Amino acid sequence: MAGNKELITAQALADALDLSVETIWKYTRENKIPYFELGSRQYRYNLQEVIQALSGSTTSTARKNTAQYKTDNSKPFTYQDYLQLPDEPGYRYEVLEGILVKEPSPNVIHQRVSRRLLRILEDYFCAVDPEGEMFIAPLDTTLGEINVVQPDLFYVSGEQKSIIKEARIDGPPTLIVEILSPPSHRKDRLQKMRIYQKSRVQHYWIVDPAEKTLECFALREGAYAVAANGMEEDEVEHPDFAGLKIPLKEVMA
Repeated sequence: MAGNKELITAQALADALDLSVETIWKYTRENKIPYFELGSRQYRYNLQEVIQALSGSTTSTARKNTAQYKTDNSKPFTYQDYLQLPDEPGYRYEVLEGILVKEPSPNVIHQRVSRRLLRILEDYFCAVDPEGEMFIAPLDTTLGEINVVQPDLFYVSGEQKSIIKEARIDGPPTLIVEILSPPSHRKDRLQKMRIYQKSRVQHYWIVDPAEKTLECFALREGAYAVAANGMEEDEVEHPDFAGLKIPLKEVMA
């Protein structure tokens, strides 16, 4: 079965390969592609391992579809270039490994989930780390000169206060939470996961309102591993945050 790095859902895999979800489930049932079982009815996939397992035609299509965004390849897009961008209502920008990414603003469901989760996390961290802070998008977070991200939610511990600047966060927060929406599946599960892992963000959580799931990845020996997860009406408890409970029924309502 697939390892637990850079795991994506069946929907995200279908989007990346330009296939239907039904086809992904068929390949899973027939063991034509590697998968990782998180629990009952929870299957996750590693895109590169799936590409290697499939035939040439599907592989070709998948590789074509990974080039989702375009910019001038003669030089990387930098934070200084990013600062020169004009405001455009209804969109937000990020820079991922020197490539400018433009995406529509989040929808209503996304914002509801974000608000509910923020309330839970803010109450928890206020109690256990009064010097730490929770932040919510839009707020620029720079992870080097060619990575400028706007995480949906993130926590900067009291020990990290030096990375909080006047106009941005300059360095990796302790925890980043991304809430998936249709345009962001591939970006959050592949591109940003790699960047966060490389930048040594200790905890990366992915919330999928459509599937009603929460996946908590933690940095273990330089690579992300699943530390906790849940779906639908589960109450997720994280081994690294004593006393923190995430009631998914309440968050996803």
